[in-house]
This record gives sequence, structure tokens and C-alpha cells, in this order.
Amino acid sequence: MASTDTAALLFRPVTELAELIRSGELSARELVQASLDRIEQLNPELNAFVDVFAEEALAEADTVQPGDPRPFAGVPIAIKNNRGVAGKRLTFAASFIGDFLAPFDDGVVTKFKEAGFIVVGTTTLPEYGILPCTETTRFGPTRNPWDPTRTPGGSSGGSAAAVASGMVPIAHANDGGGSTRIPAACCGLVGLKPQRGRISVGPGMGESFLVQDGVLTRSVTETARVLDLLHGPQLGDSSWAPPPAEPFADAAGRTPGRLRIALSTVSPLTDSPVDPVCVQAAQDTGTLLEGLGHEIVVVEDPPWTAPGMLELFTASFGPAVSTQIQLGAMLAGREPTEDDMEALSWAIWQTSQGISSVQAAFAAAQLQQYARQMVIWAAQYDAVLTPALAEAPVKIGVLDPTQPEPMRTFARSGQFTPFTALSNVTGSPAISLPVHVRPDGDADAGLPLGSQLIGQPAQEGALLALATQLEEAAGWSERRAPIS
Repeated sequence: MASTDTAALLFRPVTELAELIRSGELSARELVQASLDRIEQLNPELNAFVDVFAEEALAEADTVQPGDPRPFAGVPIAIKNNRGVAGKRLTFAASFIGDFLAPFDDGVVTKFKEAGFIVVGTTTLPEYGILPCTETTRFGPTRNPWDPTRTPGGSSGGSAAAVASGMVPIAHANDGGGSTRIPAACCGLVGLKPQRGRISVGPGMGESFLVQDGVLTRSVTETARVLDLLHGPQLGDSSWAPPPAEPFADAAGRTPGRLRIALSTVSPLTDSPVDPVCVQAAQDTGTLLEGLGHEIVVVEDPPWTAPGMLELFTASFGPAVSTQIQLGAMLAGREPTEDDMEALSWAIWQTSQGISSVQAAFAAAQLQQYARQMVIWAAQYDAVLTPALAEAPVKIGVLDPTQPEPMRTFARSGQFTPFTALSNVTGSPAISLPVHVRPDGDADAGLPLGSQLIGQPAQEGALLALATQLEEAAGWSERRAPIS
């Protein structure tokens, strides 16, 4: 297989790749080897992988035969290095975690494997998944295939860089404040945060108010097909999303009908500017949707600008991060010190240590009250359209977690990504779509420019149907990053 053919192969939809293997036209070994070759070629520049499992992946590929009934038998995938792959390093990109070997496959990894996906490696993230960029003291910066001087986003930045460059055709991601949608927007990919409780976080975690697992892909169809494999509760889950009325892939293929869609470009963070190019892109997406027959309602005063929201979000996000630091303490057999982590991680750990159980419970109650108000407001629309980001992917080093005033970095990260955390708080599904590229004449011309659609609670099917319609109208499938 020629190298150009190999490059093109890794950009084909995972559904097509699976069918090629099932028919015998392509062997799983050929496909996995193509992925490993691409990783060897591109990863030294992009730094998207923590570990690569070449021998194990090829051995697994050799067991896949034509006619394998599993839906994605033989297709390579990468797993973000905050979910366990049995017997492999689970680091959270943190030095304090060391080289801890995961004792079992995380639930989402099990489902990937049961579907026939072959794990070729694990991908980078910011330390403990805190920032919307991916550059760490332990592993160094991960770079954007569209411009290696810029971030691929975070926290699923390694997965995004791997897919956008064609090292793998699909990668695992998760999203606790935008960590799937932000890298999707930075790297020109599709990134869905499903409804809260749609995909179980077991058995490694109990329940998560903010975080949902998912994937980064190049098409809505792929995202829908994989969501059909991942959703559903596990034994022991205390709550879960209601089951869909039909498969998500079927829903994604339906014409959505005429919808009423709110459009707002007002930042949820007060005194936080939104790049006029991002504003225009969201407006252009609204015009495109209007041309498809939908009603667009411009909202100048959305209810998400409530004061104190950053503090409330931090009161929930900080303890969630700190449970991972506590894992490091358990493994090390001692409490962490300032020297064990980056300055931002230490600041969040210290802040969390100062929050009493009563304060944490009260903040959670306030956050849920805010979420209820948001969902009630959004109920008058079928979807809400916003920019995915407030500016172009920032340069490497702009969000430096080692700076002496780390909470200023955290606040600055919110200015970059003010629109995404809303849906983690409400729990509603949301998707980032690579509808546009930054125009000629712009200082950041040619970089991906995403739009975000927020759906109604537990209505991923309707959201995916709208996203599919937009995808067909915008036609982003043939765009390629320069480093690919």
C-alpha cells in the first residue's frame, strides 16, 4: 500500500473501514499497521500520545478475520490517558500519579473493545484534565496539526491532534467543562458531549455531575454510531439518562423538520470579549440554518450571565479534579506537596481543601438551581446556537499552568472557552461542529472555526439530526490539516 494510500485510508469513516475489513478487502493488520506508521511519522512533531501499544495492537489485529460480526472489528482507536486500559499506564499526565498500571479496563474502554476497536495507544491531556490546552510539565506540549505553534485544545487535546492528523480515524475523549468540544473546535472535528448519565463512568467512578465520555470524529454519522455502542448504565450506577426511543444513528439520519433555534454570541463570563470573527461565524451558521428552513431567534440577554458562576463552577470542578490528586496520594502513601504538581493543580487542590462539606453541598445546590433556570429558559427553543470558542486556538504557552499566579491562568482559560461549561452544568447534550474556517485576511486565516449547538435534555437524537443537516450543507468532510 503506497504511503499516500495509507494517509487517505486513515481519513475514511470508521464505518467504511470496518466494512472493508469485514469484506476482506482490507485486513485489520494492514489498517492497524497504517495507524502505527502514521503515529511513528507524525507523533514526534505533534506529541499526541503518552504510550503506543504496537505489538499488542498488531497481535489483536491478527485475530480479526473477514466476516467478524463486531461492528468495528479491526479499527484502531486511541484512549485518552485518564481512563484505564488494563495493564497500561494511567497517568492523568501527572508526575504525582507516577507509572500506575490500570488494574482493569474502564467501562468505556470495555465497550470499545467489545465493539472490535483495537486500542493502539493512549493520548495526552493537561495535568488532571484541568485546562483547555494540552501542555504539561511531565509530557510537554501537544501541538495542533493545523498550526503547531498553537494548542489543539484540551483536555482531550492529544486525541484531537491524533484524529485531525490522521494518526487514528477516531479517538476517545471526555468532557467536564468542554474537554471534547474545545479540541473539536480547535482541530476541525466533531465533538459531542452526551446527556449527563448517558454513558456510565463505572466501574472506576461513582457518579459525575460534570463529566461525560465520548469520541472525537470527523463526521456526525460516526459519532452517532459510536454513541449507540457506548450508552447505557452499568450495574451499580445510581442514576442514568433515559434510554433513547430509537438508535442514535437512525435519529441522526432523519430530517429534523423546522426548528426554533436561539442564537446568542453573548459570553457567559462578564467582561469577557468574544472575537468578532467567532461572532460572525455563529451568525453565519444561523444564516445557514435559516436557509435550511429553521427559525432563528437572536437572543441579546441570555440568562447565563449570572454573577459568581466561575466561583460556583470551580467549587464543583475543583473537588472533582482533587479526587484524582487523592488517587495519587493513595498510590504514593502520603499527602501531596507543592513540588508534586504544577502550580495550577496545587492551587486547585489547596482551594478544594479549604471547602467544607457544607460549603461544597451548598455550592452544588446553587449550581443545580442555576442549571434548572437555564434548562427552563432553553425549553422554549429546540436548540441553542453559540460560538464554540471565543477566540482562535491560543498559542502554546498562553495558558501556562506553571505560572506563579495560577488562578489567573484558570480565569484566562475561561475567556478562551466561555460557552462550553454551560452544558456540563445543565447536563444537556451539546456538540461542536467545524462549520467554518477563519477567513482570508484574518491573522489566523485557515484555522478551524467551530459552532456549538446545545440540545434539549436527553435529546441527542434530535441534536444529531440537526448536526447532520448542517454537515451536509457546510461540507467540511474533505478539509485536512497541514500536518496530516
